[in-house]
Amino acid sequence: MREFDLVIVGAGLAGLTAGMYGARYGLRTAIVDQMGSGGQIVNVEKIENFPGFPQGIAGYELGPLTQEQAEAAGAEFVMDTIEALEVDGRDRLLRGAEEVLKAPAVIVAAGSSLRALGVPGEERLMGKGVSHCASCDAAFFTGQETCVIGGGDSALDEAAVLAREAGRVRIFHRGPAFDAQQAIVDKVAAISNIEPVFNTQVEEILGEDGVTGVRVRDLDTGRTRVEELAGVFIFVGLEPNTAFVRGVLELDGSGHVRTDIMMRTSLEGVFAAGDIRQGSVAQLVSAAGDGATAAVAAYRYLRGLA
Repeated sequence: MREFDLVIVGAGLAGLTAGMYGARYGLRTAIVDQMGSGGQIVNVEKIENFPGFPQGIAGYELGPLTQEQAEAAGAEFVMDTIEALEVDGRDRLLRGAEEVLKAPAVIVAAGSSLRALGVPGEERLMGKGVSHCASCDAAFFTGQETCVIGGGDSALDEAAVLAREAGRVRIFHRGPAFDAQQAIVDKVAAISNIEPVFNTQVEEILGEDGVTGVRVRDLDTGRTRVEELAGVFIFVGLEPNTAFVRGVLELDGSGHVRTDIMMRTSLEGVFAAGDIRQGSVAQLVSAAGDGATAAVAAYRYLRGLA
């Protein structure tokens, strides 16, 4: 069992920023993640709304750069999957698949996972035409008919990436208008081979050995139809990665960690940052701010224990 002053679960932007701040405050700091730095942003081809990068920056660049800052400050990286958070007197234990880490302060910044659509054919055809990553898989659909499901920032950003390769990209969205930032809506509107399809719900993904189409319902008329296509890219929201703290920390109805303005959770010495917490606006810049706030709060908490 290794001991630290502060252990951070998650190496997305919230966790990396928290690690940098914690180490700069002189805390023995560990950042634990099962995959490496960056979290969800590693597959983002271009981030255009993070301050300081007027030309944008790739997610696979921003993550490692922030990790470099955290390491330079003195944070230690641990590759492991945290399976449980436990209380041991004043200390908190993080049980991983490989080892147990002990610290009086913990920041939960484990982020979120892409939400499944939950329709027939989705799981069976994952990797056979169904994807969650246009920057990874767009090249497999050169000149072909494809669709994106969703109406937020991620859905539209991925549609723009997919449109560079695909013959046509239809964006199926349940609502009457997109929920994304206006700048992203305008960008997509200027791409000729993207076709928005509003008030439409995808009810089934069709195909045997690969995707051949989707069955959709027009929410205005109630009628269903089949749209033939080869690729389905799903971006319908996020699910917080809070299974390992369930029953230990107070969660809201959707599974997000409840915090106060200083990122303190219901358990003393445990803080939460990023889109895993209740009320997060799920933006990179706010995640970084959460990480800094949580680290400062953890430092003040530990100083009070001394």
